[in-house]
Formats: sequence, C-alpha cells, structure tokens
Amino acid sequence: MNIEELLEEIQDTNLTYLMLAQRLLKEDYAAAQFRLKLDDDMAKLLMSLSTKQLSRLARTNQFLFRLCFDNADQVQKIVGEKRDSAMMQTHASLLMSRAAAGHA
Repeated sequence: MNIEELLEEIQDTNLTYLMLAQRLLKEDYAAAQFRLKLDDDMAKLLMSLSTKQLSRLARTNQFLFRLCFDNADQVQKIVGEKRDSAMMQTHASLLMSRAAAGHA
C-alpha cells in the first residue's frame, strides 16, 4: 500500500467517523456527547455541518479522532479480564468516563 492509498483510507475513515458522529448526535444528543467526548460547542457545530462541509473536513492527512484511553494499562484492563460482553462494555465506559473527567 502506498502513501496515497493510506491517505485515502484516512480520509474515508474521517468521513465515516464524522457522519456517524453527526447521526449519533441527532438521535441521542447527550449519549453521543458522552460517547464521543464532545463538549456542547463541538457537538452543536458537528450537527450543523453540511455533507459538503463534512467532506471538506474529512480531507485531511490526519485522523480526526483519537483513542479515548490515556494509556495501555486501561486497554489491558478491558481486554485482559474475562467478563461477559455487557460487563466489559460497562467497565470500558467507566474507565473512559474517569479518563474524561480527569481531563475536564
């Protein structure tokens, strides 16, 4: 895979992420803000963007999102413990909400 193909993949991923974020915000604003770690201003801005604007924003050579985990230990706690999937999702949410609260 060459650099042009990688950049295209990043741009496609960005557009998919932005469109999903916008859809989540329109369906359940508060839950989407929590899941996407967005403040009110950013959430409102993303909801207001047109498809053309989303596409323009997606055409960068950098990912527009990042992992919500601050360190590898948080990921290890989630994937290393044998829990049922519902408990693992709850545990991941708790870890991520604590990380977000620490950055507020």
